[in-house]
Amino acid sequence: MKWIQRIVQVLLAAAITPSGVSKVTGGAAQMAESLGYSPGFLVFIGICEILGGIGLIVGFWKPKLALLASGGLAVIMAGAVFTHLSLGQGFGAAMPSFVFLILSVIVLIGKIKALRA
Repeated sequence: MKWIQRIVQVLLAAAITPSGVSKVTGGAAQMAESLGYSPGFLVFIGICEILGGIGLIVGFWKPKLALLASGGLAVIMAGAVFTHLSLGQGFGAAMPSFVFLILSVIVLIGKIKALRA
């Protein structure tokens, strides 16, 4: 189980970091228009996603950091799922965020169990 969690942690970091980079490097303006948020807010979310991805990788050596990073990413992804669904974009548009949410929760639960042991 420990290795499955580590693989999920790497996959989540590898998937979420480019998403954050795209928001920071100019994709925020396009997204902001369709989602109804300001570009500055989406840049902030992008920075949080990048820091979350870095936190997941550094979390292999500092488990508490991975706990915080996965918890923060879970909150961000829950917000993203809510945003897509509340705008009536359907579950298809919310699916990537939902998958990232599930992966974040898997890492979060694994880190909580590991730190308690």
